[in-house]
Amino acid sequence: MDIIFWVATNVFGQPAILLGFIVLLGLLLQKKTASQTISGTFKAIIGFLIIGVGSGVITNALTVFEPLWKEVFNLSAEPLGDFMGQEGFNAKYGSAVTLAMTLGFVINVLLARFTKLKFIYLTGHMMFWTTTIFAGIVIQAAGDVSFGKLVIFLAIIMGLYWTIQPAITQPFMRKITGNDNIALGHTSASVALLGALAGKLLGNKENDSEKIKLPKGLEFLRDSNVITALTMGLLFLIGAIIISFKDTPGAEDLVAQAGDQNFVVYALIQSFTFTAGIAVVLVGVRMFIGEIVPAFKGIATKIVPGAKPALDSPVVFPFAPNAVILGFLGSFVGALLWLVVLGNTVGYVFVPTMIVLFFHSATAGVFGNVTGGVRGALMGGFITSTVVAWGQYITVKLLLPGTVPDTAMWAADSDMFILGPIIRFLAQLLF
Repeated sequence: MDIIFWVATNVFGQPAILLGFIVLLGLLLQKKTASQTISGTFKAIIGFLIIGVGSGVITNALTVFEPLWKEVFNLSAEPLGDFMGQEGFNAKYGSAVTLAMTLGFVINVLLARFTKLKFIYLTGHMMFWTTTIFAGIVIQAAGDVSFGKLVIFLAIIMGLYWTIQPAITQPFMRKITGNDNIALGHTSASVALLGALAGKLLGNKENDSEKIKLPKGLEFLRDSNVITALTMGLLFLIGAIIISFKDTPGAEDLVAQAGDQNFVVYALIQSFTFTAGIAVVLVGVRMFIGEIVPAFKGIATKIVPGAKPALDSPVVFPFAPNAVILGFLGSFVGALLWLVVLGNTVGYVFVPTMIVLFFHSATAGVFGNVTGGVRGALMGGFITSTVVAWGQYITVKLLLPGTVPDTAMWAADSDMFILGPIIRFLAQLLF
């Protein structure tokens, strides 16, 4: 019994160590060299721990952003309140999330092997974040679910989602790529489908976005870190300037946080800090995903010969680079609109995280363009901002306010928002 308790505490109770063991097993099964095995295992563990560091940086910046815009809108709504947060949630449920992600991938592989849905989902960072958000929704809805039940529930849900999602988007992927070699494996699938349908109904396929020439000066929009810093910097700057001219107790409290520093400068630094936090998280994600995906892929290809890889959203960008930018522009306009609308109607400060909006609206733009040209690409982007804005509000306030609402503000996205209420219903029904 002591041995079981030790393993539960020090392996399954430590998600970074559990992840390391999973990568270690995958590399050993592929008969990698000792050097590759040690390097891959250590990098996976270090990468996972880096995520917690970046998450803390992002949370601190959000504690400035939210009250800043609440004061701008004269909102009296309560702040996020008490919640576990990503770091605390990882400490308690991270092992369940990691194990569920692994078993979900196994289910995906088995379904691809024994059904006609021959797709292997390989976008590892989305596997992690989706499982995390769904776990947060389950815990919020059903309370402290046992480790085993949580793992089984999430594994089945994720395995089904990772198999079915690429299959649903594949008809449009074939039109975009001109072949059937790869699939889309990304949580932007819902807005991509909506963009394609909107383009088909309201767009003009003949007015292909790739027939127009965009100025080279807009090429910086392809760098997600730059557009995140630019957008959040603009929002922090506008908010800080407004606060500087307000003579209210709330405004005075906010300005006091800057100490001897000018409040506008302080706010701008917070915007760059937010961006830096996301960059840190992405470093960690890329590090551990860079090790776990090859381990998964090597095993999967041996079990399911001929399966199509379902890959991250940027695989569609080269097929319509102008549509990528048009999609983002459509979402940027929508994000600003919904920031004002949500703030003045339901008292919620929408955090328009560009890392989410860019990749999702760019994908929706490409899908919208293939059916509706320029108009379809722009509509795909606007639809993305609408889903993300209202989805974030519903998820943060209703689906997981006590677990990881902070993570939902920047890491949750389209498919998670669409499927979130279903996950909540199933959790309440089954637990």
